[in-house]
Amino acid sequence: MDKVKVVLYGVGAMGSRIAKFLLEKEGVEIVGAIDAAEDKVGKDLSEILGLNKQLGIIISNDPDAVFSRVKADIMVHATTSFLKQVYPQITKAIEHGVNVVSTCEELAYPYITEPKLAQKLDKSAKEHEVTVLGTGINPGFLMDTLAVTLTGVCQKVEKIKATRIINAATRRVPFQKKIGTGLSVKEFRDRIERKTITGHVGLEQSISMIANALGWELDKIEVDAVEPVIAKTPVKSEAIRVKPGQAAGLRQSSRGIMNGREVITLDFQAYIGAGEEYDAISIEGVPSLHMKIVPCVQGDIGTVAIIVNSIPKVLKAPSGLVTMKDLPIPSAVLKDMRKFIHQ
Repeated sequence: MDKVKVVLYGVGAMGSRIAKFLLEKEGVEIVGAIDAAEDKVGKDLSEILGLNKQLGIIISNDPDAVFSRVKADIMVHATTSFLKQVYPQITKAIEHGVNVVSTCEELAYPYITEPKLAQKLDKSAKEHEVTVLGTGINPGFLMDTLAVTLTGVCQKVEKIKATRIINAATRRVPFQKKIGTGLSVKEFRDRIERKTITGHVGLEQSISMIANALGWELDKIEVDAVEPVIAKTPVKSEAIRVKPGQAAGLRQSSRGIMNGREVITLDFQAYIGAGEEYDAISIEGVPSLHMKIVPCVQGDIGTVAIIVNSIPKVLKAPSGLVTMKDLPIPSAVLKDMRKFIHQ
């Protein structure tokens, strides 16, 4: 039985972590790598991953050439958060008959923000008999798939609230900078205005996925503006010191409204100095449920895991654009991946 052949599209911070994990897995072979960054093109993948041995996989900026040269089962895609930007990248794989699993946040449930692109992806994927999935730790699991799964033991559901609080001091520096850590409030708001800080991408997608899974027809989804979490005392990570009055990170909330009532609430916070890290889901219903994970699930580790663990489910899924609610329950792939495809 042949190994699952993977092409990587995007070998930046997250893509590289995914690549390293794939190299540890049985039954998987990386056969190609694509990236647009000039400082990566032409290099052996091993150099980007910091490995001692050559892998013989040269990073290319020509997707057509890569897909024409190798026979891949699936593309593991990790470039950016927005579907309009990744749409051409995803369609390249589809046109070559290659399945896709992507970290693109908007792809986790694209029908709410990019319905036309979602329809086109679904149609093309079905025509080429491949499957496309967007997933990650959030959106993709913690604030949507996990919440939906917990409703499985409820006779009635009145309201759902999911909260994620991250102590950014424990995360990588690029993430700390991404959330505006160490900026003055004015600098923070200026960068939000210029969209160099985007806040959390995926709140609308998560709310829409939950509502669709429960058969709820929402009146609207409200997404609050991104707000700085302002330090009251000095806080720091290994790389960044935050003075009182500066932004230690950010907070953003979103609500799903049905029949004039708030039925889904998502609250995302990430900042240096958070007293407690946790992921929590509360369901008001019959029965009411309250779940709390302490500390919160580590985002990078969780994203790498769910992307790789989703590969067998994508390869076994019906053709088309799918979301996490359409697939079997997530589970770890602890042994040879081929066994999970043919079991």
